[in-house]
Amino acid sequence: MDFEGLEELSAYEGKQFITDLDGPVTRNDNPREICEHFIERGGRLFSVLSRYDLVLAQVLRRQGYKSGDHLRLILPFLKAYGVTDNKMQEFSRKHISILPGADKAMRFAQELMAPFVISSNYEHFVSAVCEEIGFPFDNAYCTRVSLDSARIDDWESQILKNFAQEIALMPLLEVPVGARSMREFSPRDQQTIARLDEIIWQEMSDLSAYRLLNDVSIIGGDEKAASIVDICKKTGAGMEDTCYVGDDLSDVQALALVKRGGGLPIAFNANESAIREAEVLVLSENAVITSILVEAFHRAGRDGAMSLVDNWNASSIRQSGLVHDYLIRELERTFPKRLPRVTRITHDNVEPLAKESLKFRKFVNGEAERGLT
Repeated sequence: MDFEGLEELSAYEGKQFITDLDGPVTRNDNPREICEHFIERGGRLFSVLSRYDLVLAQVLRRQGYKSGDHLRLILPFLKAYGVTDNKMQEFSRKHISILPGADKAMRFAQELMAPFVISSNYEHFVSAVCEEIGFPFDNAYCTRVSLDSARIDDWESQILKNFAQEIALMPLLEVPVGARSMREFSPRDQQTIARLDEIIWQEMSDLSAYRLLNDVSIIGGDEKAASIVDICKKTGAGMEDTCYVGDDLSDVQALALVKRGGGLPIAFNANESAIREAEVLVLSENAVITSILVEAFHRAGRDGAMSLVDNWNASSIRQSGLVHDYLIRELERTFPKRLPRVTRITHDNVEPLAKESLKFRKFVNGEAERGLT
């Protein structure tokens, strides 16, 4: 992203708010939704490739492959089924699901600090969400892709459709706990992995649509961390002046970077990987909590925000002097009986918090296997 107008950021006193999109802001799994809508058995195709992604990135640690690259793998299949950039854009606009309170939280953050979004998601969806919530797309780091850049003939489309249906009929890979080699998978799953390797890395490689896979770089974990460094260079803010909100595996490096730098890393309805690298866990159906933590960070830095977390109750929030009255009223209106779970993450509580958060994620996001976005 080429950021312009840096002189305008002086009003934010050096603080900056950076967030992932899926989870903390939206309830979408947009790549899956696009596959389900445009591709025959597309949801199943996405699930099979998501598990394959986990195997390659986390178990086999395949050289040149990273978590979230299944978002590259689906692109030739989308092209084969006639998906264009315009179709992706229009579908994304029509199917945005904003987490309650997230639009207000994002606007509120813009009033206090330099705001940024870092997302693995495709630019079509990210730009649509930015338009929906009034966030500057110029301040968004995301995966740039143009389906229209590839040209394929009908015969190639048919080949890719055949591959897509073959993959969709494959069994979901079962990943053994602690697995580190192919030998630890069942014979059936070893066969599935070998066939996926053949299709994707060999048989598809001579097709013109394969350029979509080769040319696109997903904004994954390493890229999210690098984006934070780039933002700091452009704004002049330090890591200690950075608040980052994430929820899944693609946010791990970013959360760890902010944590090491003395900033405020928040895991919002997060999975275990993200929780282990954050300092605050939020379990909430509404993003008003984000607004409250952002204001506390703006006013009193990390230590002030953590003090609020350690004394998380309505009375302490009201008496802290760190939160505007209208936010307190919004909090009490939204949660009249009991406040959402907000707690400091420690070595001793990380495992029970991860289990608690897993149940909550399923409640908030549904039972579908989410992509790493």
